[in-house]
Amino acid sequence: MNPLQSQYRESLDSFLNYMFIQRNYSENTRESYQNDLERYLLFMQEQGKPMKAITPADLRDFTTELHSTGLEASSMARNISAIRSLHRFLVSERTLESNPAESIRQPKQARYLPTVLTIEEIMRLLEAPVSGTPRGKYFQRDKAIVELLYATGVRVSELVNIQQQNLYLDAGFVRIFGKGSKERLVPVGSSAIEWIGRYQSELRISLVRRNSEDYLFLNARGTILSRMAIFNMVKTYARQAGIEKQISPHTFRHSFATHLLEGGADLRAVQEMLGHSSITTTQIYTHIDRSFVKEVHRTFHPRG
Repeated sequence: MNPLQSQYRESLDSFLNYMFIQRNYSENTRESYQNDLERYLLFMQEQGKPMKAITPADLRDFTTELHSTGLEASSMARNISAIRSLHRFLVSERTLESNPAESIRQPKQARYLPTVLTIEEIMRLLEAPVSGTPRGKYFQRDKAIVELLYATGVRVSELVNIQQQNLYLDAGFVRIFGKGSKERLVPVGSSAIEWIGRYQSELRISLVRRNSEDYLFLNARGTILSRMAIFNMVKTYARQAGIEKQISPHTFRHSFATHLLEGGADLRAVQEMLGHSSITTTQIYTHIDRSFVKEVHRTFHPRG
């Protein structure tokens, strides 16, 4: 793959710096935009289209190319959103006179319900980390991680960045820095608090190295635990627990929200705990809740 020419690279770098510094976007979001926009700009470069000469027709050609690769509607929409933002920024900077992406329509996205574990499945998964297994050396850390994922519904990117100074366990809270560095306090239950304490006093102290900083969850080298390490850990324990559903760390978040709403929690309280900027995002869990109620009715009602 050819590298981006300077005219494209300079525009992209300026936009990414603007997102990261002025808009306070997370590193993960910045990387996502960078990957999508590099693909877009390489396409235009290969077509011999300078930035100032890109037209809506060129953009339609690019979206057709994307569609031919089999991208899902959600990924297509993310790409188009990134392209719009880039051109809007370049117009605001007076690098471009108009935004050729303004009229490009977003693909319709299929509405889906995320995978949710039952309470019984969650309990099996929470009990999976034990000593005497291949991961047994780190079972206290792993146990603290799965307990905290379910107790708080945090995203895995938020979990790995928790520092010890963010813990207020005596008060039963943890401070979470979410998307755009938005800050929220989330309650933590007694089981997660117990296992975090055990991990800190019995295992973390032996993992600490000179470069460990204050991150709560450390790997064998004493550095911050990666998102992929937690993803693989969850997969391993799901297999041990006999769970056949396709799950990830995010499944804890979906299950956390669904179980709260099934128990009668207020939707806005759940929105605050999840860190959703819009309650519309949280409302998807009411659909899961309704599907749960319908399943109960169908299973147990004489005329179900």
